[in-house]
Amino acid sequence: MELTDSGFLVIASDWDETIALALAERSQIKLTEAHWEIIHFIRDYHCKYQHLPNARMFVKAVQKQFGEEKGNSRYLHKLFPEGPVRYACLIAGLPKPPGCL
Repeated sequence: MELTDSGFLVIASDWDETIALALAERSQIKLTEAHWEIIHFIRDYHCKYQHLPNARMFVKAVQKQFGEEKGNSRYLHKLFPEGPVRYACLIAGLPKPPGCL
């Protein structure tokens, strides 16, 4: 598993759920069904639109797909406290999202 300096997977096609577990562990995130739901969602989003959303677009897209209970910043920050878009993308094996430092 080759990673960038920021911890993102270099070769996206190397990704599988075992890699996701390793990336989550490196980020000190214990994956639950709720995490997997968002991880698979962001992978599908990226595949469909060929880009990654910014934070605001991400929340709105999650809300459209899963409803207001999950499509809000508080819920997403509970899953990924250090940054929902960044860590969802990182664990999903996607590139570093726009605007992430």
